[in-house]
Amino acid sequence: MAQAVLNQATRICLKDWVAMLKIRQTALLTITGVSSYVLTCGPLFNPLLAAWAAAALGLTIGGCTVLNMWLDRDIDELMGRTAGRPLAAGRIASGQALTFGAILSSAGFLLSLGLGLPFSAVVLTGFLVDLLVYTMWLKRRTPLSIIFGGISGGMPVLAGRVLALGRADLTGFLLASSVLLWIPSHILTLALYYADDYRRAAVPVWPNVYGPLRTRIFIAVASLLNTVVLALCTVMLRIHSAVQLILLSMSLGMFILSLVQLLAPAGRRDWLLFKLASVYMLASSLLLTVGRLLG
Repeated sequence: MAQAVLNQATRICLKDWVAMLKIRQTALLTITGVSSYVLTCGPLFNPLLAAWAAAALGLTIGGCTVLNMWLDRDIDELMGRTAGRPLAAGRIASGQALTFGAILSSAGFLLSLGLGLPFSAVVLTGFLVDLLVYTMWLKRRTPLSIIFGGISGGMPVLAGRVLALGRADLTGFLLASSVLLWIPSHILTLALYYADDYRRAAVPVWPNVYGPLRTRIFIAVASLLNTVVLALCTVMLRIHSAVQLILLSMSLGMFILSLVQLLAPAGRRDWLLFKLASVYMLASSLLLTVGRLLG
């Protein structure tokens, strides 16, 4: 009996440590980076380098996520959606979380150095923009912080491209821009759905500063621009025509859904858009890779 209780307590403890990594978010951004490397190299990509890049990106992004959660623990305590997180609920000490995040980030950056200075420079830029500019400086001051959060979100894609080429190019910046333009459908829909939570925590998000209508206009415009940018990327990367059609259909679907939400808003569709946004980004990254390999 005592052993069973101990095992259960261990599982709960491990679950809390894993929860700080936001595995789905970390995995999504890591996949976009590795996919960018593979689709740039084509069929002759190096599996070892792809795995190395995945480890470097995963550790750096995961560590940054833990550090962000450490910085935002006071905000998380005030919001119903996040009050149960390990740090906000007091199940993990803040000092332990800080150490954990620092170790993961350092390990990830050291691994990235082994893949060359250009790659590690992009990885470090994404880390610093997310942690220092977005979270520490702007998040509590202006709703425009989302732009810098989007820039950091696009860095893994750019890093994968740089790893393959040894430099940044227009296609890499366009791929990163696609992630930036994807961010509103992911973040602002969540802000719409949990507007009261953010108001209670005094975090200035778009819906509470500019209003729901302007927020939904911004989401729709960003979705439309993302469709254009992604279509341009498929042409520049010579993606297989069948995959181009699928990607365009998916992108237009996201835009149409955001347009419907603009014209006839419903809270449940905000949540639906938020959920679909992650699926869309994952599918887009994988389809681009497959399309490049087939093309």
